[in-house]
Amino acid sequence: MDYKCLRKGFMFTAIIFPATFAAKFSAPESNDANFITSQLLEEPFPFDYPNVNAAPESLFPMASCRNFTLAEATIDQLQSAMSQGQLTAVDIVDCYIERVEQTNGYLNGVLQLNPDARDIASNLDKIRSAGQVLGPLHGVPFLVKDNIATKDRIPTTAGSWMLLSSVVPRDAHVVSRLRAAGAILMGHATLSEWADMRSNNYSEGYSARGGQARSPYNLTVNPGGSSSGSAVAVAGNQVMVALGTETDGSVINPAERNAIVGIKPTVGLTSRAGVIPESVHQDTVGTFGRTVKDATYVLDAIYGPDHRDNYTNAQIGQSAAYGYVRSLADKSALQGAKFGLPWQSFWALNSPNQNSQLSELLSLIEEAGADILNHTELPNYDTIVSQSGWDWDYGSTRGFPNESEYTVVKVDFYNNIRDYLAEVGNTNLKGLEDIVQYNMDNLGAEGGFPGINPAFGSGQDGFLASLRTKGVMDETYFQALDFCQRNTRELGIDAALENNGNRLDALLVPPDVGQTYQIAAQAGYPMVTLPAGINEAASGMPYGLALMGTAWSEPTLLRLASAIEDLQFNRGTPYKRTLPQWRDYQRRVLPVTNA
Repeated sequence: MDYKCLRKGFMFTAIIFPATFAAKFSAPESNDANFITSQLLEEPFPFDYPNVNAAPESLFPMASCRNFTLAEATIDQLQSAMSQGQLTAVDIVDCYIERVEQTNGYLNGVLQLNPDARDIASNLDKIRSAGQVLGPLHGVPFLVKDNIATKDRIPTTAGSWMLLSSVVPRDAHVVSRLRAAGAILMGHATLSEWADMRSNNYSEGYSARGGQARSPYNLTVNPGGSSSGSAVAVAGNQVMVALGTETDGSVINPAERNAIVGIKPTVGLTSRAGVIPESVHQDTVGTFGRTVKDATYVLDAIYGPDHRDNYTNAQIGQSAAYGYVRSLADKSALQGAKFGLPWQSFWALNSPNQNSQLSELLSLIEEAGADILNHTELPNYDTIVSQSGWDWDYGSTRGFPNESEYTVVKVDFYNNIRDYLAEVGNTNLKGLEDIVQYNMDNLGAEGGFPGINPAFGSGQDGFLASLRTKGVMDETYFQALDFCQRNTRELGIDAALENNGNRLDALLVPPDVGQTYQIAAQAGYPMVTLPAGINEAASGMPYGLALMGTAWSEPTLLRLASAIEDLQFNRGTPYKRTLPQWRDYQRRVLPVTNA
């Protein structure tokens, strides 16, 4: 029987339950103090609330996981703990989820957790108990950027509300490979919406569905992107490793701005099948880890040919036969290594203070036996390298759209997104026209016009620029594609590496200068970035030191990157990965500051 009563203008409904129900769920006796006190948090510090009196690096300490120190742990350490029975995969998932609950209200690196992660971990524990270990990633949690399809209960949305109900036909190839390797999909990471394709003036790391990802080093500053959440989550110890995608800087940039390792492979080494695309000519799936070895373990699991991405056929006979972890080395590998320093091409564009700090690291590399040759320039840097910051329409800026990367990307996106959507179910979206219309129809959420959403200062001008091309691959398009590839490959990076017959192993570049990864992106060539220091006096944000090479040179880059990393941690230099300082953790600015 229902009784309605009026109290202070509100209508309440009282439901009278049977006596048996009341007996089963009766209120505790007044002397049962535990019933009340067990619900109270008497000790909020240090794990549940940040203590304002704590040292910066101690604001968000990570609790131990069954007496195992999970913070900053490596994959090898996890495997050792699991093999010895100290930890299970379920323990690891539980502890990372607890970490996400502790920090995600500040970092927002994780967009959505996988509701099945614990069950997957349990099954992997049973496989291990039966005496089978699927590899070094068995039981290791990972995140994927929210533009990488997962065929499960997590929608793949590129951070946009319009794809929330869409159903992908299958896992992205790279996800399928990681599942087969025993890794546990813990969830999707936040990102810059549509991987930065939608707008040219935007808040890096923001999406309508995911909100603003924030770096644990400074929560008000650009965290790097567009794989922002993937990098933030790894840096903040919300997860062990993560996948991101790069068209132009979207792996290298967030990795170096969060003091972690980022591997951006040669285009074609990792399949893009099942990835929400941007440009077939430049898209690649990369990896994030806190160490070179951890990021390489993930690369080993995901690379290889895939019949759904014909670009991956180019790696046959070029990629490592038995994986890339075998290429890793200690600091002794620096003896006799030969690096180039393209000073005028890139270093001269960096801040003098950062160059001064990086020079100290370069001196250590030389002391370890490496040769570093200065002024090993890209011969045509004065034409292809913008002198005023990252500019993917630099050809048009110079008055030559037929020499612009953006000319290619705009056309590619129109065609590539149509092809992707053709396989996606449970959505009315068919192409870019529908995407643009949705943003206009949902202004408050998606900011389809300038000035509506502070995170999308220019609205969706990137989409509109692509829409105007109608995907037509005309003469200007092909001229731009040829110009960009030829001038960044054989007339650019390859020529610098050749060094007039004095062949170099790799180029060392400052990835805080966006033009570095921009040139590698146009070439489709690999880069690896290492943590190298902190801009203490300015934003408190990290910066990196990156290695750039020719196509399929991952074995060389990873060997030398791991050697430099070993040197960093064995020489006591401050120019390496250091723990987050959580600057401005109580502030929330939108858009984030570019500093």
